[in-house]
Amino acid sequence: MFESVLIQLKEYVRHNQYVATIHAAEEMDEDDLSIYDIERAILSGEVIERQKGPEGSEWKYLVRGRSIDGAQVVVVVKIGPNDKMIIITVFKDE
Repeated sequence: MFESVLIQLKEYVRHNQYVATIHAAEEMDEDDLSIYDIERAILSGEVIERQKGPEGSEWKYLVRGRSIDGAQVVVVVKIGPNDKMIIITVFKDE
């Protein structure tokens, strides 16, 4: 359903065109995840949901994939105004 978006998100990862919010970094620490786990989750994952942002003008996407050790992870991302992917938050989906 969101195949073209997923292709774009994977390209952002492959070309290191992304940034993580402070909140995402804190959640990664809390769940013992590295940026490599997040990259792997996006590269191996699928878009499971699309949501409107709080202002109602931006879309954010929930990508479910696997971390390096095989844990199921959900990464919430959006496309930023500077054509970079913004990692909003992450969590293990157990």
